Amino acid sequence: MIAYIIRRTLYAIPILIGVNLITFTLFFVVNSPDDMARLHLGVKRVTPEAIDKWKQERGYDKPLLYNEGAAGAGRITDTIFYEKSARLFVLDFGQSDEGRAIGEDIRERMWPSLAIAIPALLIGLLVNITFALLLAFFRATYIDLWGVVALVIMMSVSTLFYIIGGQYLIGKLMSLVPISGYDDGGLNAIRFLILPVLIGVIGGVGSGTRWYRTIFLEEMGKDYVRTARAKGLSELKVLFRHVLKNAMIPILTGVVVVIPTLFMGSLLLESFFGVPGLGSYTIDAIRNQDFAVVRAMVFLGSLLYILGLLLTDISYTLVDPRIRLS
Repeated sequence: MIAYIIRRTLYAIPILIGVNLITFTLFFVVNSPDDMARLHLGVKRVTPEAIDKWKQERGYDKPLLYNEGAAGAGRITDTIFYEKSARLFVLDFGQSDEGRAIGEDIRERMWPSLAIAIPALLIGLLVNITFALLLAFFRATYIDLWGVVALVIMMSVSTLFYIIGGQYLIGKLMSLVPISGYDDGGLNAIRFLILPVLIGVIGGVGSGTRWYRTIFLEEMGKDYVRTARAKGLSELKVLFRHVLKNAMIPILTGVVVVIPTLFMGSLLLESFFGVPGLGSYTIDAIRNQDFAVVRAMVFLGSLLYILGLLLTDISYTLVDPRIRLS
């Protein structure tokens, strides 16, 4: 078990290094610090002095990979690569282009993101599995047929439609909950979370239920299910005692791989509902052309995604010990 985890972890290290190198190339080779300065200053005829001042204030005036003018280890450490990319591996995100500590911003903003993402995940998982079991129970009937049609329609509708429609119908016409905003003062924050959580659940019902339905139907066609039916077990007992239990491996995969990405928040939900989470933090950084924040969020997203894959591999070994041998 330990050897399996170590082997999977070693596989992830080259991937993370590759992502870091690609990000560095895009930000500092393809898009040079001079280009970043011109974009940030936002003037057509910006002077060379203004560009040099902007780069010096943010540490972009150093050599990219090797500093010939420095002595000893400074030839490597006194470079843009070490200052802006290598330190990310120890989770030192540095300063934003606006002068704020990115690490502190992440620690503050992760909680609003989790306040939306975790309830949406848990409620959505319960709703999707329930609907999928219902359609699987009534398979090959009109309930199953029209249920699949409804799911395809829901999958085809943009998340923006659910957001704008929910804000207008529930927030404005019915005045049940605030349209946008966030309050971290205890239970009062629930009022601001109900609508984005509801939209998050509804927006994922189409794809989630359809996927779980496919998993359940695949399990129901296997030999052990036919054996259980031949023993006289009712369809409900077969569905809950056997099908649901054996379908937990693919279900567990989808859940575990999503858990680390919950920290990143939802770009659309947080932006439209005015929630100060990591999703809106990323959008604001892109809008304000804060390249340091964008780089940090890209690296953090890659790290969390790789962590999710690692957790998925570990969870596989817990539910199916045969995988440890592969």
